[in-house]
Amino acid sequence: MKLTLLNVAGRSTPVLVEVAQTSVERMVGLLGRDGLSDDAGLLLRPCGAVHTFGMRFAIDVVFLDRKQQVLEIQHEVPPRRALFKIRALQVLELAAGAAERHRIRVGDTLAFEERQCEPI
Repeated sequence: MKLTLLNVAGRSTPVLVEVAQTSVERMVGLLGRDGLSDDAGLLLRPCGAVHTFGMRFAIDVVFLDRKQQVLEIQHEVPPRRALFKIRALQVLELAAGAAERHRIRVGDTLAFEERQCEPI
């Protein structure tokens, strides 16, 4: 998976984001992990719906449009839930509470800067 750094509305953050682009990478997602650090995330693209069945922890779910503008944020989504947003083309999954800590708001435009880094 490709790794990127998250920028929120032109502001850099310490969040290292894995990008899941293949169907296998998107299908596996965060399954099998015990959690995410506050400075880690997973970007699913293309994607407009996610589920937390089989997950062991809660996450924040950020739905993005084609311009990477935040359409909706679902905070602290527990396991065994399904979510979708009709206009979403990408979904950013973060640790529960991370969207608030990194001041991500509906309407913000996110950018993902490619980095050569070790996987999370």
